[in-house]
Amino acid sequence: MKTLVTVKEVSTVENEFEIEGTTVAEQYLGADLNEWDDYAVEEAVQLQEAGIADEVVTVTIGPEDCEQTIRQALAKGADRAIRVWDDALEDVDPLDVGAKTEILRAVVEAEDPDLVLTGVQSSDDNWGATGVSLAEELGFEWGAVVNHLEHDLEDGVASVRRELEGGVEELTEIELPAALTIQTGINEPRYASLRGIRQAQRKELDVRTFGDLGVDEGAVEGAVTVTDMYEPESESDVTVWEGSAEETAAELGELLREKGVAP
Repeated sequence: MKTLVTVKEVSTVENEFEIEGTTVAEQYLGADLNEWDDYAVEEAVQLQEAGIADEVVTVTIGPEDCEQTIRQALAKGADRAIRVWDDALEDVDPLDVGAKTEILRAVVEAEDPDLVLTGVQSSDDNWGATGVSLAEELGFEWGAVVNHLEHDLEDGVASVRRELEGGVEELTEIELPAALTIQTGINEPRYASLRGIRQAQRKELDVRTFGDLGVDEGAVEGAVTVTDMYEPESESDVTVWEGSAEETAAELGELLREKGVAP
């Protein structure tokens, strides 16, 4: 069984930063593997260690600069990686869900995996729609916000537990091929060992263009445009009293009455 995991390099931002136009100034930005994708990679590697998956392949959409970040997945046990990049992507920001779906669909069709794992969302845009959108486009069954996956996949069926609203969980069975969006906390992602990091540098990282995948350049013409970026203003109204509880209780009671909280 082949498992394909989508991974993404995301920007990290310092606590203090400046905005230039519609972006955060570069000197305040770092990069890391998306947290949710880290859990998806770990789940795929555990399936391989359990003898369920024969191969774990990762795929990302990004420029050459992101290779060192996405090699983290190789260092943690993935067998090989695919990076999709094309000149048509150079000035596209943000890359919306529809465009990502079209690109990833082409990769999935070329690789023909039995199981696709994605993170529930990414920490930069937080859309949380790519995994389900990809499954819909492929005609795969899907499960969103999965926080437990049985590692047997008996008879080509995945038994999963997924989060619903209000703290409710759903137990369900999903026939393969399927796409699952993985929630944080489903496992404990491993640290990349020194040996794993060295091996990752020798593992295959294949770069594919739109031409290689048969993707039309028009696919990146999304409907989402960033028009403005600003730090929202925050206001606080805090009253602090000093002294013992007995000394301040009357003052607190009077304030609550003034605010209409207490009679």
